[in-house]
Order: sequence, then C-alpha cells, then structure tokens
Amino acid sequence: MYFKMAQRVMRETDKRLLWKMAVNFGWRGMLSVQRFKKRLSQGEYFPPFLYISIINSCNLRCQGCWVDVAAKQSKIDLDALDRTITEAKEAGNSFFGLLGGEPFVHPEIIQVLERHPDCYFQIFTNGQLITKEIAKELHRVGNATPLISVEGTEIISDERRGRKNVLTRTLEGLHNCLDAKLITGVCTSLCQSNIDDLLREEWVDRLIEMGVMYMWYHTYRPVGPEPNEQLALTPEQQLRIRKFVVEMRASKPIGIIDAYYDHDGQALCPAATGISHHINPWGDIEPCPIVQFSKESIHDRSKPLKEKFVQSEFLKDFRELAASTTRGCIVLERPDLLENLVKKHEAEDVTARKTAMSELQAMKPRPSQYNVVEQIPEKSLAYKIAKKYWFNDFGTYARLTDTKSDNSEN
Repeated sequence: MYFKMAQRVMRETDKRLLWKMAVNFGWRGMLSVQRFKKRLSQGEYFPPFLYISIINSCNLRCQGCWVDVAAKQSKIDLDALDRTITEAKEAGNSFFGLLGGEPFVHPEIIQVLERHPDCYFQIFTNGQLITKEIAKELHRVGNATPLISVEGTEIISDERRGRKNVLTRTLEGLHNCLDAKLITGVCTSLCQSNIDDLLREEWVDRLIEMGVMYMWYHTYRPVGPEPNEQLALTPEQQLRIRKFVVEMRASKPIGIIDAYYDHDGQALCPAATGISHHINPWGDIEPCPIVQFSKESIHDRSKPLKEKFVQSEFLKDFRELAASTTRGCIVLERPDLLENLVKKHEAEDVTARKTAMSELQAMKPRPSQYNVVEQIPEKSLAYKIAKKYWFNDFGTYARLTDTKSDNSEN
C-alpha cells in the first residue's frame, strides 16, 4: 500500500505543490505541534491548528447547518485575516483551515493565500464555485488544498443540500481542481441518508481512480436551529465508521483523515485537547464550530491573539469540563453541562439568529464517537506513528483524571 501511495504521489501530483505541502504543512506543521507540546508543559494553550470561518454566506442550504448562511453577509476582511494569521504564525503556526459558509464566496480568498506563502491552507468547500479559472489561481498560489464535500447520490445530495443538481455541480468543481493538478480531498458528513452509499470500498476506489489524494469522513452532529435528529448516527454506525477507516488506511493508496481518535483508537475531542479552536465569520473565538458562544474576538486590539487564547478562562474551563466529562463530544453527550458553563462565564451568543442558548437547552443527550466497550487501534504503521507523536490527547484526559484523584484524596 505504501509503495502504491508513493507511486500515486510521484505520478499524479504537481511537484511544486507537493513541495509546498510537505514543507508548510508537513515539516512546519510538525514543528507547530512540538511548540504546542512545549507550551502545554508551561500551562499555555494556543492551538497549532486554527480553523477560521471567513464568511457566513453560502450558495447551498444544507440540512442541519448551524451557520447563519441566510443572514446578512458577514466576512472577516483581508486586513483582519492577515493580522490574525500573522499573529498565529508568531506563535509557530503554519496550517489553517478556512471554512464558511462557503469560503469561495469570500472575494479576497486568493489574496489571503498570496499574503502567506509560508503557510498551508485547507479550504472546506462544496466545490461549486471552483471554476477552471479559480482552480488555476489556486495552482498558481500553490499553498492550499481544496477539501470538497460530497454528500451522497444526486437525489440524496439535493435533499441534504437544499438545491438542485448539487452532485453534478460539485463534481465539476472537483474535476476542475484535479485537472489543475491541485492536491485535492473529498469529505463527507456521514449520516443516515448517505452512510450506506459512501462508507464503501467502491467509493474509495472511485476517488482513487479520479485522482483524489485524501478523504475525510465527518460524522453528522444534530445541532443548530434545525438539528434534524433523524439523520444522526447510532453508536453501532459510528463504530462501523471507525473500523472501516482503519481498514482502508491499511489497504488503500489514499490518505484518510479523522479528527476523533488517537493511535490506540481512544476517542478524543480536538477542542478539549486544545489542539484546535475556531474563529467564526464575525471574528469571535469559539471552542469549536458547534459551540457558538464566545468571550473573545480577533477584532479586539487591546491584546495580541496569543494572549486571547492563553488567558481565556472560558476556553480553559471548556477544555477542562469537556475532558473531565467524556472522551467524546460534550455538546452531544452533556448539553446541560455546556449550558451551565456558558451561563457561568456569561459567554455571548455569537450567532446572527441569537437563539443558540434555546437550541442548547432543547438538545437531548445522545452518543458521540466515544465507545467505552470497544476501541479500534490503527493498523497502519504510518498513521500510528503520526498520531502517536503529532495528533493525540497529549495527556489531557490523564492529567484531569489524576487531578480529580488528588482532589478526592484530599
């Protein structure tokens, strides 16, 4: 499998773009995690992977979307983005996820990439706005990978995404990226309506044949104003996803990302570990995209970005509460505890609709990725090594367990 993957990389990628990815994401990304681990030893939390929703507007209307895509457009302007990324780089960061809404609605997205050639950007997109010209621009700049979401068959895609001919238009954008030799990924928010179509070896093989270099399976989270709980996965289905991903990683020449497990198959929450946090289209700093409450903003110029993260009592208490409650998702499993935390800190509802608290109060506890009974360790040596050193819980859960034990003894 490793030999086949190496063949694909050498045969199917643009070598300049591959070098950009290897240096900015690979080498510098590893260094940023090493700096993160060093900061942890000093009790400082500044995420090495920062995700920024640069605009709220979107051309689609997906089921269960928690972003105010139909609200008055709000975007983080070029200067604010430039300042935020520059300050993050000063803390050692080199990798950024750009989200929306739909990021390609943002008129200055290419300029953002141009201003930071020493960084690497993963752009979460539905792909429909990636014309041949945009794909050529991404190739010219060279430091971004489009991650294009595919949500099922044509019928399911239209239903899931609230428009017509969604799959056809998305695949056009995907092929534009592949024709431009971009290092391109495909992601899916797995739910009840698409899991049987896309969690299949045949789908993985099709993506490989098309030239897609990596995949990312998310799991649908019923949150927001219209959570659509009927789409939520069962614990058995979430375990099925984990088993499938582990098997495909060990046998298929394509990268497969996940953000919810370590090398031993133990569940984790990236926000609880502090390895990633989120900035919304209004510039508010959130624990993660589905926790739409905040106490800090990138637009507050009274202190630098690093201090906002390191000194935030809200983010600190969120991490500790989440990690001491579950190895999974506290939003799904214990929304009542999150509600109490928000009230304790008087954190602001940073949505445009201003109904995040009532939505949280209406949530019913449900299982997340944490499976107490069965953990599935990585079979692939490459993934096992990468996760062991650069993506795990960094001792977060053990530290809090030890602290609770000490407190009970005292």
